[in-house]
Amino acid sequence: MAEAHQAVGFQFTVTSDGIDLHLSREVLKHIYLSGVTSWTKRAIRFKNGILTGVYPASPSSLLIVVIAIMSTIYAKIDPSLGMIDTIKRTMSVSGYMTVQTQTVLSAILFSTGLWLSLILMLRYILKALLSYHAWIFESHGKISFCTKLWLSLVKMFSGRRPLLYSFQTSLPRLPVPSVDDTITRYLESVRPLLDDEQYNQMEVVANDFKKDQAPKLQKYLILKSWWATNYVSDWWEEYIYLRGRSPIMVNSNFYSMDLLYVTPTHRQAARAGNVVHAMLQYRRKLERREHAPLRALGVVPMCSYQMERMFNTTRIPGIETDFVQHLSDRKHLVVYHKGRFFKVWLYYGGRHLWPSELETQFQRILDDTTEPQPGELKLAALTAGNRVPWARARLKYFSQGVNKASLEAIETSAFFLSLDDEVHGYDPDKLRSLDLYAKSLLHGKCYDRWFDKSFTLIAYKNGKLGVNAEHSWADAPIIGHMWEYVLATDCFHLGYTEEGHCKGDINKGLPPPTKLQWDIPLECQEVIEESYMVAKVIADDVDFHGCLFDEFGKGLIKKSRTSPDAFIQLALQLAQFRDKGEFCLTYEASMTRMFREGRTETVRSCTSESTAFVRAMEDKNTSPSTYMLVRLDLFRKAADKHQNMYRLAMTGSGIDRHLFCLYIMSKYLSIDSPFLKQVLSEPWRLSTSQTPQQQLNMVDIKTFPRYVGAGGGFGPVADDGYGVSYIIIGENLITFHISSKFSSPETDSYRFGQNIRQAMLDICALFDQKDKNEKEM
Repeated sequence: MAEAHQAVGFQFTVTSDGIDLHLSREVLKHIYLSGVTSWTKRAIRFKNGILTGVYPASPSSLLIVVIAIMSTIYAKIDPSLGMIDTIKRTMSVSGYMTVQTQTVLSAILFSTGLWLSLILMLRYILKALLSYHAWIFESHGKISFCTKLWLSLVKMFSGRRPLLYSFQTSLPRLPVPSVDDTITRYLESVRPLLDDEQYNQMEVVANDFKKDQAPKLQKYLILKSWWATNYVSDWWEEYIYLRGRSPIMVNSNFYSMDLLYVTPTHRQAARAGNVVHAMLQYRRKLERREHAPLRALGVVPMCSYQMERMFNTTRIPGIETDFVQHLSDRKHLVVYHKGRFFKVWLYYGGRHLWPSELETQFQRILDDTTEPQPGELKLAALTAGNRVPWARARLKYFSQGVNKASLEAIETSAFFLSLDDEVHGYDPDKLRSLDLYAKSLLHGKCYDRWFDKSFTLIAYKNGKLGVNAEHSWADAPIIGHMWEYVLATDCFHLGYTEEGHCKGDINKGLPPPTKLQWDIPLECQEVIEESYMVAKVIADDVDFHGCLFDEFGKGLIKKSRTSPDAFIQLALQLAQFRDKGEFCLTYEASMTRMFREGRTETVRSCTSESTAFVRAMEDKNTSPSTYMLVRLDLFRKAADKHQNMYRLAMTGSGIDRHLFCLYIMSKYLSIDSPFLKQVLSEPWRLSTSQTPQQQLNMVDIKTFPRYVGAGGGFGPVADDGYGVSYIIIGENLITFHISSKFSSPETDSYRFGQNIRQAMLDICALFDQKDKNEKEM
């Protein structure tokens, strides 16, 4: 065991001559190096904390202010308007302090106060500037003078070289929309889904709510928005995620895939070694706050709050509600392989293990032939089943002894690694290889991922990778940011030897991984099996299809002067109508990270404009001479409508988060609202999300066209609906991840993928025909 190996370095023996003390120089060296590393880390955190705390100013600016004030004093000019003299008079006079010393000290105190006031003023100005959102509603490529001036001011007040959290205090709060606006937009969103009688009934219920109950709820919500940093995020995390008692596997967790076409090495241990080391590098920069904040247009900062809990985080089950446990720097990770759990130390001699050292440790685990202990094989199924049985089992069977220590090792680890004994990845020569890859990442065998960890890194036998992420602590772009960094670092900075091993010397003196010990009674094994059976039913019901659309991509769509996201969303509406013969309530996730602690908002993509366009596309009676112009006009209107709704959602004027918070407030106040009940119970039969590419500078796709990621996906939201995630990669590729349930006779993921493909081609054909007609004229 690693602990025993370290202990032998410090021994003492009591003899008749006294205490005979034995010290190991090697161990003392490692203790010294660990201490140096720890204090260095603290010093860097302290320094970066100060830099963030005074941003957009800098500590050196204090010296400039002090020198300027002192200069004016010696020039017999008083810029303080008598404040320095007032400070001097209030200071106690003593024999150790001359009048000149008092003057200097008073000037320094005044300068410091003035400097702090200037910082607060700069932050207030920047917050006021960042509260301006008219720029986002301007047409692409057309920037008004007002927006240009605003951009210049934001750049000027943003300072230089910001750290990850530099802008947090300058970000505006998420505003509470007016009830009138929200109700109006809600009724507009459901109009295409209801007949006249249903709509009139909904209008009556909505107006009754607006008149009777909404004013009181809105007042309390506005009060909360003044007090809380964000009026949505804490309730969203608690009630949407942590209070859910159903399994989080498939229903909540999501996944990210590896590079689509490239596998840097087929050695499982080597690939895991490089990627884990890259993750440790990312974590070190994260803890030191050294990552650059993400900024829209390279200027407007996004909130970085969610990134704090990326590592060392676990969702802990509870009877009524779960909670998220986040710890400071953890020095180990837990690895799962063929039913065994191993603890691997990530530090040696006060530094991260090198990739070659990590490869050695993982290879030792792969070579280990011991059998799982009773109950150990499917232990992780507890995290895949219902939450209450898991919470009760945790209290009863894992609160003492070796079980407590081993579970603690898992829950306090930096993250979880699963060394899979299967082969997965995209293979163009194998039918539906992407589908099986997605299912493996989403649920695996239901017991080979620890679904409660912030994320589980999955390394397959053939060197392919993936990530399964828990959703409560953050949204997909946060994991995506880390994953982009890791893949780029793995391929372009760390690299491999010609034989496919990690670069660097092999340290044979490393203590081997520690096998976690368990004492799981038969009663607990029965609970584990029950959780496994619940999870297996869910996993077996997931119908997945990965669709690579490479006929055209972002490049061609932009030439048609259309937003790629709006183009795809309209294609999804057309595909949905062709698939089911009807329209449905459609969810598209939009981010609200331009506000402090912002998470997501919903864009209701099914609109009166989009349904009109789809009906025109399906109308076979339109004359050929007019169909193209009519459909194109309807497409433009629908795309413009979608873009406007997306922008409203991003700028805090969405519908669903406001209604959700009004509903929670109604529960707290014991107010029964038929309108809010109906709104919150409506099923999202088409749930969609775009996976953004956030660090395009890390990999030049034009130079390395095969080094593209495949994005990620999630499970179906409704029993009879589809979940669709898509990523726009470069100029000529769009990947769709489509999920549904085999148990629903109405859905088929492969069929829906073909409908999406055809819808994309049919919409593109409208522009092709237009260009052809213009050339002939």
